[in-house]
Amino acid sequence: MMYLKNKSMLKNNMIFFFAGFLLISCDVKNKIEKITPDIITEKTANDADDPAIWINKKDPSKSIVFGTDKASEGAVYAFDLEGKIIKEKSIFNIARPNNVDVSYDFVLNDSIKTDIVAFTEREKEQIRLFSVPDMKPLDNGGFKVFEDEKEQLLRLPMGIALYKSSISNKTYAIVGRKSGPKQKYLYQYELISDSLTAKAKLVRKFGNFSGKKEIEAIAVDTELGYVYYSDEQHCIRKYYTDPEKGDKEISCFGGDHFKEDIEGIAIAKTSSTEGFIIVSDQQKGIFNIFDRNTNNFIKSIDLSTLETDGCDVTTLDLGEKFPNGLFVAMNDNKNFFFYDLHKILN
Repeated sequence: MMYLKNKSMLKNNMIFFFAGFLLISCDVKNKIEKITPDIITEKTANDADDPAIWINKKDPSKSIVFGTDKASEGAVYAFDLEGKIIKEKSIFNIARPNNVDVSYDFVLNDSIKTDIVAFTEREKEQIRLFSVPDMKPLDNGGFKVFEDEKEQLLRLPMGIALYKSSISNKTYAIVGRKSGPKQKYLYQYELISDSLTAKAKLVRKFGNFSGKKEIEAIAVDTELGYVYYSDEQHCIRKYYTDPEKGDKEISCFGGDHFKEDIEGIAIAKTSSTEGFIIVSDQQKGIFNIFDRNTNNFIKSIDLSTLETDGCDVTTLDLGEKFPNGLFVAMNDNKNFFFYDLHKILN
């Protein structure tokens, strides 16, 4: 009997041991890695919101990070890779700039190629377009958006993504807004050269909306031909970028991995077809990483930021400071954090 009693006690102890081991193992597995930034930028004047990385092809170490300062007397700041403000390449006196993006080799006057930066100017109900790196306006003061909407609230732009179609070689801007309908929330504009300036032509309206909060972050995977956007408290939505492929939603994924707002989206391309989609989980203060092809969840990381709205990434070598690529995240203290990409994707 004594033997049986000890055997029973041993069995119970083994159960407790294995249960404890599993709990510890799960805790280790689910523990979110915390990473500190390599560079913290100088502060903007008001309210930092969204970044975009421009690659200097001649000298990548002189690339620029543009970051919006979201206020009625706001700005689009230019930062060098040390996080210092480049005042002569910053754009001031913008009426609530929200999101920003860049594109390359836009053709003016049928022959002149220039890189471009575009951003939304919410209070003027328009998008702006400038050449990079000389920072000259190409828009004659701005392109009005959502002009067919009667309610002003439906004409206030927020998110923007630029891309050049691999099918038609046309350059597009996909624009979101502060509020919109449950269908056709996004408008897509073709940017067309008009002598030494440009104009914007509406080519389609598309995109579902849950109605839960708003849509801000938009990102384009040019090589694979997809556009992603954050339906903030619902999911990440995925569509084809090119109007020729139609407006049917491909997927709505990832919502279960976020606490509340799904925010900034950055696509890290490790090859022409492989890579990762990095998305800000704003209220939880972390970033969720998804597979670029399958869109399956991979892991979460803590980048030491507060309430991140926008983010951007490049996998290109930017010289001595960021040889493995650069990830940029907005931080809710009027600044942006820069990270060696290897630390995030290792």
